[in-house]
Amino acid sequence: MIGISRRGMMKAGAAAGVLAATGMPASAMGKRGGTLRVGLNGANTSDTWDGRTHSDAFMINAAHGCVFDCLTEVAADGTLKGELAESWEATADAKTWTFNLRQGVTFHNGKAFGADDVIESLGMHTAEDSKSAAKPIVSAISEMKKITDHQIQFTLAAGNADFPFLLSDYHILMFPAGMIEEAIQKGIGTGLYSVVSFEPGVRFVGKRVEDHYKGDTAGFFDSVEFIAINDSSARMNALMTGQVDVVNRVDFKTEPLMRANPNVEIFEVTGNQHFTFPMLTGSAPFDDVNVRKALKFGINRQEMVDKILLGHGAVGNDHPIGPANQYYAADLPQIEYDLDKAKFYMKEAGLDSLNVELSASDAAFTGAVDAAQLYQASAKGAGINIDVVQEPADGYWSNVWLKKPWCACYWSGRATEDWMFSTAYEAGVPWNDTGWENARFQELLLTARAELDSAKRSEMYTEMQMLMSTEGGTIVPMYANYVDAHSTKLANSGTIGNTFQMDGSRLAERWWFA
Repeated sequence: MIGISRRGMMKAGAAAGVLAATGMPASAMGKRGGTLRVGLNGANTSDTWDGRTHSDAFMINAAHGCVFDCLTEVAADGTLKGELAESWEATADAKTWTFNLRQGVTFHNGKAFGADDVIESLGMHTAEDSKSAAKPIVSAISEMKKITDHQIQFTLAAGNADFPFLLSDYHILMFPAGMIEEAIQKGIGTGLYSVVSFEPGVRFVGKRVEDHYKGDTAGFFDSVEFIAINDSSARMNALMTGQVDVVNRVDFKTEPLMRANPNVEIFEVTGNQHFTFPMLTGSAPFDDVNVRKALKFGINRQEMVDKILLGHGAVGNDHPIGPANQYYAADLPQIEYDLDKAKFYMKEAGLDSLNVELSASDAAFTGAVDAAQLYQASAKGAGINIDVVQEPADGYWSNVWLKKPWCACYWSGRATEDWMFSTAYEAGVPWNDTGWENARFQELLLTARAELDSAKRSEMYTEMQMLMSTEGGTIVPMYANYVDAHSTKLANSGTIGNTFQMDGSRLAERWWFA
Protein backbone atom coordinates (compact mmCIF):
# COMPACT_ATOMS: atom_id res chain seq x y z
CA MET A 1 0.00 0.00 0.00
CA ILE A 2 1.44 3.36 -0.99
CA GLY A 3 1.22 5.69 2.00
CA ILE A 4 -0.34 9.05 1.19
CA SER A 5 0.33 12.01 3.43
CA ARG A 6 -2.53 14.29 4.40
CA ARG A 7 -0.99 17.09 2.35
CA GLY A 8 -0.62 14.80 -0.65
CA MET A 9 -4.16 13.51 -0.28
CA MET A 10 -5.62 16.98 -0.31
CA LYS A 11 -3.63 17.96 -3.37
CA ALA A 12 -4.69 14.83 -5.22
CA GLY A 13 -8.30 15.36 -4.13
CA ALA A 14 -8.38 18.89 -5.43
CA ALA A 15 -6.87 17.83 -8.73
CA ALA A 16 -8.66 14.60 -9.45
CA GLY A 17 -11.15 13.80 -6.72
CA VAL A 18 -9.62 10.36 -6.35
CA LEU A 19 -7.62 9.62 -3.23
CA ALA A 20 -6.47 6.03 -2.92
CA ALA A 21 -3.79 3.88 -1.38
CA THR A 22 -2.65 0.50 -2.56
CA GLY A 23 -0.03 -2.05 -1.56
CA MET A 24 2.04 -2.59 1.62
CA PRO A 25 5.20 -0.60 2.39
CA ALA A 26 8.51 -2.40 2.20
CA SER A 27 10.00 -2.92 5.63
CA ALA A 28 13.26 -4.32 6.87
CA MET A 29 12.49 -7.60 8.55
CA GLY A 30 13.18 -7.82 12.24
CA LYS A 31 14.27 -10.83 14.23
CA ARG A 32 11.39 -13.11 15.26
CA GLY A 33 10.93 -14.44 18.77
CA GLY A 34 10.90 -13.60 22.45
CA THR A 35 8.44 -12.01 24.86
CA LEU A 36 8.21 -8.24 24.95
CA ARG A 37 7.65 -6.93 28.47
CA VAL A 38 6.24 -3.41 28.62
CA GLY A 39 5.83 -1.21 31.70
CA LEU A 40 3.02 1.28 31.15
CA ASN A 41 1.21 3.88 33.15
CA GLY A 42 -2.30 5.00 32.29
CA ALA A 43 -3.96 1.77 33.48
CA ASN A 44 -7.20 1.66 35.47
CA THR A 45 -9.19 -1.08 37.17
CA SER A 46 -12.18 0.02 35.06
CA ASP A 47 -10.36 -0.74 31.77
CA THR A 48 -12.16 -2.90 29.18
CA TRP A 49 -11.69 -3.87 25.52
CA ASP A 50 -14.42 -1.40 24.52
CA GLY A 51 -12.54 1.02 22.27
CA ARG A 52 -15.12 3.74 22.91
CA THR A 53 -13.81 4.10 26.46
CA HIS A 54 -10.07 4.14 25.78
CA SER A 55 -8.36 7.32 26.88
CA ASP A 56 -4.89 6.47 28.16
CA ALA A 57 -1.69 4.68 27.23
CA PHE A 58 -2.25 1.19 28.58
CA MET A 59 -5.42 0.32 26.69
CA ILE A 60 -4.49 2.31 23.59
CA ASN A 61 -1.29 0.26 23.24
CA ALA A 62 -2.98 -3.02 24.15
CA ALA A 63 -6.04 -2.64 21.92
CA HIS A 64 -5.16 -0.34 19.02
CA GLY A 65 -1.55 -1.55 19.07
CA CYS A 66 -1.97 -5.30 19.60
CA VAL A 67 -5.39 -6.97 19.71
CA PHE A 68 -7.49 -4.93 17.29
CA ASP A 69 -7.16 -3.19 13.94
CA CYS A 70 -8.65 -0.06 12.42
CA LEU A 71 -9.50 0.55 8.78
CA THR A 72 -6.48 2.80 8.27
CA GLU A 73 -3.16 3.35 10.03
CA VAL A 74 -0.82 6.30 10.36
CA ALA A 75 2.61 4.86 9.61
CA ALA A 76 5.75 5.70 11.57
CA ASP A 77 6.72 8.29 8.95
CA GLY A 78 3.34 10.06 9.22
CA THR A 79 1.90 8.77 5.96
CA LEU A 80 -1.46 7.06 5.83
CA LYS A 81 -1.75 3.43 4.82
CA GLY A 82 -4.46 0.83 4.86
CA GLU A 83 -4.93 -1.56 7.73
CA LEU A 84 -8.20 -3.49 7.29
CA ALA A 85 -8.97 -1.28 4.32
CA GLU A 86 -6.88 -2.05 1.27
CA SER A 87 -7.66 1.06 -0.79
CA TRP A 88 -10.12 3.94 -1.01
CA GLU A 89 -11.28 6.71 -3.29
CA ALA A 90 -13.54 9.73 -3.05
CA THR A 91 -15.71 11.94 -5.20
CA ALA A 92 -14.40 15.42 -6.02
CA ASP A 93 -16.39 17.02 -3.19
CA ALA A 94 -14.95 14.55 -0.65
CA LYS A 95 -18.47 13.58 0.45
CA THR A 96 -18.67 10.01 -0.88
CA TRP A 97 -15.91 7.56 -0.08
CA THR A 98 -15.59 3.98 -1.29
CA PHE A 99 -13.36 1.62 0.69
CA ASN A 100 -12.12 -1.73 -0.52
CA LEU A 101 -11.63 -4.07 2.44
CA ARG A 102 -8.81 -6.53 2.86
CA GLN A 103 -9.83 -10.10 2.03
CA GLY A 104 -8.79 -13.26 3.81
CA VAL A 105 -8.71 -11.62 7.26
CA THR A 106 -10.21 -13.45 10.24
CA PHE A 107 -10.96 -12.48 13.81
CA HIS A 108 -9.25 -14.36 16.61
CA ASN A 109 -12.32 -16.59 16.98
CA GLY A 110 -12.15 -17.61 13.31
CA LYS A 111 -14.93 -15.38 11.98
CA ALA A 112 -14.15 -13.84 8.57
CA PHE A 113 -13.86 -10.05 8.45
CA GLY A 114 -16.08 -8.10 6.06
CA ALA A 115 -18.33 -5.11 5.44
CA ASP A 116 -20.93 -6.12 8.05
CA ASP A 117 -18.26 -5.88 10.75
CA VAL A 118 -17.34 -2.37 9.65
CA ILE A 119 -20.95 -1.17 9.68
CA GLU A 120 -21.70 -2.63 13.11
CA SER A 121 -18.39 -1.50 14.62
CA LEU A 122 -18.92 2.07 13.47
CA GLY A 123 -22.53 1.99 14.62
CA MET A 124 -21.38 1.40 18.21
CA HIS A 125 -20.15 4.99 18.38
CA THR A 126 -23.47 6.59 17.47
CA ALA A 127 -25.70 4.49 19.72
CA GLU A 128 -28.09 6.59 21.78
CA ASP A 129 -26.24 6.05 25.04
CA SER A 130 -22.74 6.16 23.52
CA LYS A 131 -20.17 8.42 25.15
CA SER A 132 -17.49 7.56 22.63
CA ALA A 133 -14.95 10.25 21.82
CA ALA A 134 -15.21 9.09 18.20
CA LYS A 135 -18.93 9.85 18.09
CA PRO A 136 -18.42 13.13 16.17
CA ILE A 137 -16.35 11.29 13.55
CA VAL A 138 -18.92 8.58 12.95
CA SER A 139 -21.91 10.92 13.31
CA ALA A 140 -20.65 12.76 10.23
CA ILE A 141 -21.47 9.67 8.15
CA SER A 142 -25.04 10.01 6.85
CA GLU A 143 -25.11 6.62 5.14
CA MET A 144 -23.08 3.40 5.18
CA LYS A 145 -23.78 1.12 2.24
CA LYS A 146 -22.50 -2.42 1.86
CA ILE A 147 -21.69 -2.88 -1.84
CA THR A 148 -20.12 -6.33 -1.49
CA ASP A 149 -18.72 -8.31 1.42
CA HIS A 150 -15.44 -6.47 0.90
CA GLN A 151 -16.50 -3.06 -0.38
CA ILE A 152 -18.34 -0.37 1.53
CA GLN A 153 -19.41 3.17 0.64
CA PHE A 154 -19.65 6.04 3.09
CA THR A 155 -21.68 9.14 2.33
CA LEU A 156 -20.82 12.07 4.58
CA ALA A 157 -23.20 14.83 5.61
CA ALA A 158 -20.54 17.27 4.44
CA GLY A 159 -17.25 16.87 2.59
CA ASN A 160 -14.22 15.96 4.68
CA ALA A 161 -10.80 15.86 3.08
CA ASP A 162 -9.37 14.12 6.15
CA PHE A 163 -11.90 11.29 6.38
CA PRO A 164 -9.47 8.36 5.77
CA PHE A 165 -7.18 9.73 8.50
CA LEU A 166 -10.07 9.83 10.96
CA LEU A 167 -10.71 6.12 10.53
CA SER A 168 -7.30 5.43 12.09
CA ASP A 169 -8.63 6.80 15.41
CA TYR A 170 -7.73 4.39 18.21
CA HIS A 171 -11.36 4.32 19.37
CA ILE A 172 -12.65 3.03 16.01
CA LEU A 173 -11.63 -0.60 16.37
CA MET A 174 -13.17 -3.33 14.26
CA PHE A 175 -15.30 -5.87 16.14
CA PRO A 176 -17.06 -9.00 14.80
CA ALA A 177 -20.67 -8.26 13.85
CA GLY A 178 -23.31 -10.05 15.90
CA MET A 179 -20.97 -10.74 18.79
CA ILE A 180 -19.67 -7.34 19.84
CA GLU A 181 -20.48 -7.75 23.53
CA GLU A 182 -18.62 -11.06 23.61
CA ALA A 183 -15.71 -9.49 21.72
CA ILE A 184 -15.53 -6.66 24.26
CA GLN A 185 -15.62 -9.14 27.13
CA LYS A 186 -12.94 -11.44 25.71
CA GLY A 187 -10.91 -9.09 23.49
CA ILE A 188 -11.66 -10.62 20.09
CA GLY A 189 -10.08 -8.59 17.29
CA THR A 190 -8.08 -9.05 14.11
CA GLY A 191 -4.80 -7.72 15.51
CA LEU A 192 -1.36 -9.31 15.51
CA TYR A 193 -1.73 -10.52 19.10
CA SER A 194 -4.64 -12.45 20.60
CA VAL A 195 -5.57 -12.24 24.27
CA VAL A 196 -4.13 -14.89 26.60
CA SER A 197 -5.10 -13.06 29.79
CA PHE A 198 -6.28 -9.63 30.84
CA GLU A 199 -6.59 -8.25 34.36
CA PRO A 200 -7.85 -4.64 34.18
CA GLY A 201 -5.46 -2.17 35.74
CA VAL A 202 -2.85 -4.89 36.28
CA ARG A 203 -1.70 -6.88 33.25
CA PHE A 204 -2.35 -7.97 29.67
CA VAL A 205 -0.69 -10.96 28.00
CA GLY A 206 -1.03 -11.64 24.28
CA LYS A 207 0.39 -14.20 21.86
CA ARG A 208 1.29 -13.70 18.22
CA VAL A 209 -1.31 -14.75 15.65
CA GLU A 210 0.20 -17.10 13.11
CA ASP A 211 -0.44 -16.48 9.41
CA HIS A 212 -1.54 -12.92 10.10
CA TYR A 213 -2.03 -10.65 7.10
CA LYS A 214 0.66 -8.31 8.49
CA GLY A 215 2.93 -11.16 9.48
CA ASP A 216 5.64 -10.55 6.89
CA THR A 217 6.27 -6.95 7.94
CA ALA A 218 5.16 -6.60 11.57
CA GLY A 219 4.63 -8.45 14.83
CA PHE A 220 8.04 -9.95 15.55
CA PHE A 221 7.53 -11.01 19.18
CA ASP A 222 6.14 -14.44 20.02
CA SER A 223 4.24 -12.87 22.89
CA VAL A 224 3.74 -9.56 24.68
CA GLU A 225 3.20 -8.75 28.34
CA PHE A 226 1.94 -5.32 29.36
CA ILE A 227 2.37 -4.56 33.07
CA ALA A 228 0.57 -1.63 34.68
CA ILE A 229 3.09 0.51 36.56
CA ASN A 230 1.44 3.85 37.20
CA ASP A 231 4.09 5.02 39.64
CA SER A 232 6.81 6.82 37.67
CA SER A 233 9.74 5.87 39.91
CA ALA A 234 8.71 2.22 39.98
CA ARG A 235 8.32 2.19 36.21
CA MET A 236 11.77 3.66 35.58
CA ASN A 237 13.32 1.26 38.11
CA ALA A 238 11.64 -1.71 36.40
CA LEU A 239 13.46 -0.86 33.17
CA MET A 240 16.81 -0.11 34.77
CA THR A 241 16.76 -3.43 36.66
CA GLY A 242 15.71 -5.44 33.62
CA GLN A 243 12.21 -6.35 34.81
CA VAL A 244 10.71 -4.86 31.64
CA ASP A 245 12.08 -4.07 28.18
CA VAL A 246 10.45 -0.71 27.56
CA VAL A 247 8.55 1.96 29.49
CA ASN A 248 6.52 4.99 28.55
CA ARG A 249 6.63 8.54 29.91
CA VAL A 250 10.14 8.85 31.22
CA ASP A 251 10.33 10.55 34.59
CA PHE A 252 12.58 13.52 33.87
CA LYS A 253 13.81 13.53 37.46
CA THR A 254 15.44 10.13 36.98
CA GLU A 255 16.44 10.70 33.35
CA PRO A 256 20.16 11.33 34.15
CA LEU A 257 20.35 7.96 35.94
CA MET A 258 18.73 6.25 32.99
CA ARG A 259 21.07 7.86 30.48
CA ALA A 260 24.01 6.68 32.58
CA ASN A 261 22.78 3.09 32.41
CA PRO A 262 24.55 1.32 29.49
CA ASN A 263 21.60 -1.06 29.05
CA VAL A 264 19.01 1.68 28.57
CA GLU A 265 18.30 4.01 25.66
CA ILE A 266 15.88 6.94 25.68
CA PHE A 267 13.90 7.69 22.54
CA GLU A 268 12.33 11.11 22.09
CA VAL A 269 10.17 12.51 19.31
CA THR A 270 8.44 15.84 18.85
CA GLY A 271 4.73 15.51 18.22
CA ASN A 272 1.52 17.28 19.15
CA GLN A 273 1.22 16.08 22.74
CA HIS A 274 0.15 18.91 24.98
CA PHE A 275 -0.52 19.25 28.70
CA THR A 276 -3.57 21.27 29.69
CA PHE A 277 -5.67 22.72 32.48
CA PRO A 278 -9.25 22.70 31.11
CA MET A 279 -11.99 24.57 32.97
CA LEU A 280 -15.70 23.92 32.61
CA THR A 281 -16.88 27.20 31.12
CA GLY A 282 -20.47 26.50 32.12
CA SER A 283 -19.48 26.69 35.80
CA ALA A 284 -18.76 29.88 37.74
CA PRO A 285 -16.32 31.58 37.79
CA PHE A 286 -15.03 30.07 34.55
CA ASP A 287 -18.14 31.20 32.66
CA ASP A 288 -16.65 34.72 32.66
CA VAL A 289 -14.18 35.23 29.79
CA ASN A 290 -12.33 37.83 31.88
CA VAL A 291 -11.65 35.25 34.59
CA ARG A 292 -10.35 32.89 31.93
CA LYS A 293 -8.07 35.62 30.55
CA ALA A 294 -6.79 36.43 34.04
CA LEU A 295 -5.87 32.79 34.52
CA LYS A 296 -4.14 32.71 31.13
CA PHE A 297 -1.86 35.61 32.09
CA GLY A 298 -1.27 34.20 35.58
CA ILE A 299 0.70 31.14 34.48
CA ASN A 300 4.44 31.08 33.87
CA ARG A 301 4.66 28.75 30.87
CA GLN A 302 8.42 28.85 30.39
CA GLU A 303 8.95 27.93 34.03
CA MET A 304 6.82 24.82 33.46
CA VAL A 305 8.76 23.80 30.36
CA ASP A 306 12.00 24.26 32.30
CA LYS A 307 10.96 22.62 35.58
CA ILE A 308 8.33 20.05 34.61
CA LEU A 309 9.57 19.00 31.16
CA LEU A 310 13.22 19.83 31.91
CA GLY A 311 13.41 21.31 28.43
CA HIS A 312 11.72 18.37 26.66
CA GLY A 313 9.07 20.49 24.96
CA ALA A 314 7.96 24.00 24.10
CA VAL A 315 5.72 26.74 25.44
CA GLY A 316 2.03 26.39 24.54
CA ASN A 317 -0.41 29.13 23.60
CA ASP A 318 -3.81 27.88 24.81
CA HIS A 319 -4.87 26.00 21.70
CA PRO A 320 -4.36 22.30 20.85
CA ILE A 321 -2.70 22.50 17.44
CA GLY A 322 0.94 21.50 17.79
CA PRO A 323 4.23 22.04 15.97
CA ALA A 324 3.80 18.78 14.04
CA ASN A 325 0.47 19.86 12.53
CA GLN A 326 0.34 21.24 9.00
CA TYR A 327 -1.56 24.42 9.90
CA TYR A 328 0.12 25.22 13.23
CA ALA A 329 -0.15 29.00 13.70
CA ALA A 330 3.36 29.72 14.92
CA ASP A 331 2.97 33.48 14.41
CA LEU A 332 0.06 34.03 16.78
CA PRO A 333 0.83 36.50 19.60
CA GLN A 334 2.17 34.48 22.52
CA ILE A 335 0.29 34.82 25.82
CA GLU A 336 3.02 35.81 28.25
CA TYR A 337 3.21 35.61 32.03
CA ASP A 338 1.98 39.07 33.02
CA LEU A 339 0.54 39.69 36.48
CA ASP A 340 -0.51 43.25 35.60
CA LYS A 341 -2.70 41.93 32.78
CA ALA A 342 -4.01 39.20 35.06
CA LYS A 343 -5.01 41.88 37.59
CA PHE A 344 -6.58 43.97 34.80
CA TYR A 345 -8.86 41.12 33.72
CA MET A 346 -9.69 40.35 37.34
CA LYS A 347 -10.97 43.91 37.66
CA GLU A 348 -12.87 43.54 34.37
CA ALA A 349 -14.58 40.56 36.02
CA GLY A 350 -15.38 42.73 39.06
CA LEU A 351 -13.00 40.84 41.32
CA ASP A 352 -10.21 41.89 43.67
CA SER A 353 -9.27 38.29 44.37
CA LEU A 354 -10.22 34.85 43.15
CA ASN A 355 -10.33 31.56 45.04
CA VAL A 356 -10.45 28.44 42.85
CA GLU A 357 -9.68 24.73 43.16
CA LEU A 358 -7.45 22.95 40.65
CA SER A 359 -7.63 19.15 40.70
CA ALA A 360 -4.46 17.34 39.66
CA SER A 361 -2.87 13.91 39.65
CA ASP A 362 0.17 12.48 37.94
CA ALA A 363 -2.34 10.25 36.13
CA ALA A 364 -3.01 13.34 34.00
CA PHE A 365 0.67 13.70 33.09
CA THR A 366 3.95 13.10 34.87
CA GLY A 367 4.55 16.14 37.04
CA ALA A 368 0.95 17.39 36.92
CA VAL A 369 0.77 17.98 40.67
CA ASP A 370 4.08 19.87 40.61
CA ALA A 371 2.85 21.87 37.62
CA ALA A 372 -0.34 22.79 39.48
CA GLN A 373 1.73 23.95 42.44
CA LEU A 374 3.91 26.08 40.16
CA TYR A 375 0.73 27.60 38.76
CA GLN A 376 -0.47 28.24 42.30
CA ALA A 377 2.73 30.14 43.10
CA SER A 378 2.88 32.13 39.86
CA ALA A 379 -0.75 33.31 40.00
CA LYS A 380 -0.74 34.35 43.65
CA GLY A 381 0.73 37.78 42.91
CA ALA A 382 -2.38 38.68 40.92
CA GLY A 383 -4.72 37.84 43.78
CA ILE A 384 -5.55 34.45 42.26
CA ASN A 385 -5.55 31.88 45.06
CA ILE A 386 -5.38 28.35 43.64
CA ASP A 387 -6.08 25.46 46.01
CA VAL A 388 -4.37 22.42 44.48
CA VAL A 389 -6.44 19.30 45.14
CA GLN A 390 -4.31 16.17 44.73
CA GLU A 391 -6.61 13.48 43.33
CA PRO A 392 -6.08 9.68 43.37
CA ALA A 393 -4.49 8.31 40.20
CA ASP A 394 -6.89 5.37 39.92
CA GLY A 395 -10.16 6.50 38.44
CA TYR A 396 -8.89 9.99 37.62
CA TRP A 397 -10.32 9.95 34.09
CA SER A 398 -13.72 8.70 35.23
CA ASN A 399 -14.09 10.65 38.48
CA VAL A 400 -12.27 13.95 37.92
CA TRP A 401 -11.86 14.79 34.24
CA LEU A 402 -15.08 16.19 32.73
CA LYS A 403 -16.55 16.34 36.24
CA LYS A 404 -14.46 18.69 38.39
CA PRO A 405 -14.66 22.35 37.26
CA TRP A 406 -10.89 22.70 36.76
CA CYS A 407 -8.31 19.96 36.46
CA ALA A 408 -5.07 18.81 34.86
CA CYS A 409 -5.24 16.87 31.59
CA TYR A 410 -3.12 15.76 28.64
CA TRP A 411 -3.84 15.26 24.96
CA SER A 412 -1.77 13.27 22.51
CA GLY A 413 -2.83 15.62 19.74
CA ARG A 414 -4.15 14.35 16.43
CA ALA A 415 -2.74 13.99 12.92
CA THR A 416 -5.05 16.66 11.48
CA GLU A 417 -6.42 19.94 12.79
CA ASP A 418 -10.03 18.98 12.18
CA TRP A 419 -9.53 15.69 13.99
CA MET A 420 -8.24 17.48 17.08
CA PHE A 421 -10.89 20.18 17.03
CA SER A 422 -13.79 17.83 16.32
CA THR A 423 -12.69 15.42 19.06
CA ALA A 424 -12.41 17.94 21.87
CA TYR A 425 -13.81 21.33 20.87
CA GLU A 426 -16.78 20.83 18.59
CA ALA A 427 -19.98 21.84 20.36
CA GLY A 428 -21.64 18.94 22.13
CA VAL A 429 -19.01 16.23 21.58
CA PRO A 430 -18.41 13.88 24.55
CA TRP A 431 -14.80 14.89 25.10
CA ASN A 432 -15.30 18.66 24.98
CA ASP A 433 -13.67 19.07 28.37
CA THR A 434 -14.44 22.77 28.72
CA GLY A 435 -17.90 23.00 27.17
CA TRP A 436 -16.70 26.18 25.47
CA GLU A 437 -18.89 27.19 22.55
CA ASN A 438 -18.17 30.00 20.12
CA ALA A 439 -20.39 30.53 17.07
CA ARG A 440 -17.57 31.75 14.82
CA PHE A 441 -15.33 28.85 15.84
CA GLN A 442 -18.07 26.33 15.04
CA GLU A 443 -18.75 27.98 11.68
CA LEU A 444 -15.07 27.82 10.73
CA LEU A 445 -14.83 24.20 11.90
CA LEU A 446 -17.51 23.06 9.45
CA THR A 447 -16.25 25.20 6.58
CA ALA A 448 -12.58 24.25 6.90
CA ARG A 449 -13.41 20.56 7.13
CA ALA A 450 -14.75 20.44 3.56
CA GLU A 451 -12.30 22.91 2.05
CA LEU A 452 -9.75 21.38 -0.32
CA ASP A 453 -7.81 24.61 -0.95
CA SER A 454 -4.83 24.49 1.41
CA ALA A 455 -4.34 28.28 1.62
CA LYS A 456 -7.96 28.84 2.59
CA ARG A 457 -7.79 26.07 5.16
CA SER A 458 -4.69 27.66 6.65
CA GLU A 459 -6.47 30.98 7.14
CA MET A 460 -9.44 29.33 8.82
CA TYR A 461 -7.39 27.13 11.14
CA THR A 462 -5.26 30.13 12.14
CA GLU A 463 -8.37 32.08 13.14
CA MET A 464 -9.65 29.10 15.10
CA GLN A 465 -6.39 28.82 17.04
CA MET A 466 -6.57 32.55 17.76
CA LEU A 467 -10.15 32.30 19.07
CA MET A 468 -9.24 29.45 21.37
CA SER A 469 -6.10 31.16 22.59
CA THR A 470 -7.83 34.42 23.51
CA GLU A 471 -11.29 33.27 24.62
CA GLY A 472 -11.30 29.50 25.15
CA GLY A 473 -11.48 27.61 28.41
CA THR A 474 -8.29 25.58 28.03
CA ILE A 475 -4.92 26.59 29.44
CA VAL A 476 -2.25 24.90 27.27
CA PRO A 477 1.02 25.83 29.00
CA MET A 478 3.29 23.42 27.14
CA TYR A 479 3.81 20.98 24.31
CA ALA A 480 5.60 17.90 25.59
CA ASN A 481 7.86 15.68 23.56
CA TYR A 482 7.18 11.96 23.72
CA VAL A 483 10.02 10.64 25.87
CA ASP A 484 10.06 6.88 26.37
CA ALA A 485 12.89 4.44 27.11
CA HIS A 486 13.87 0.91 26.15
CA SER A 487 16.44 -1.79 26.76
CA THR A 488 19.33 -1.90 24.32
CA LYS A 489 18.12 -5.42 23.48
CA LEU A 490 15.32 -3.88 21.41
CA ALA A 491 15.64 -2.57 17.86
CA ASN A 492 13.44 -0.74 15.37
CA SER A 493 13.49 0.55 11.79
CA GLY A 494 15.01 3.89 12.77
CA THR A 495 11.80 5.84 12.15
CA ILE A 496 9.64 6.31 15.23
CA GLY A 497 6.05 7.53 14.92
CA ASN A 498 5.03 10.76 16.63
CA THR A 499 1.23 10.56 16.51
CA PHE A 500 1.20 9.04 20.00
CA GLN A 501 3.78 7.91 22.53
CA MET A 502 5.47 4.51 22.15
CA ASP A 503 5.95 4.74 18.37
CA GLY A 504 2.38 5.78 17.67
CA SER A 505 1.23 3.23 20.28
CA ARG A 506 2.34 0.46 17.92
CA LEU A 507 5.71 -0.47 19.38
CA ALA A 508 4.61 -4.09 19.90
CA GLU A 509 3.95 -4.33 16.16
CA ARG A 510 6.99 -2.47 14.85
CA TRP A 511 9.93 -3.36 17.12
CA TRP A 512 11.93 -6.56 17.70
CA PHE A 513 14.79 -8.01 19.75
CA ALA A 514 18.14 -7.17 18.20
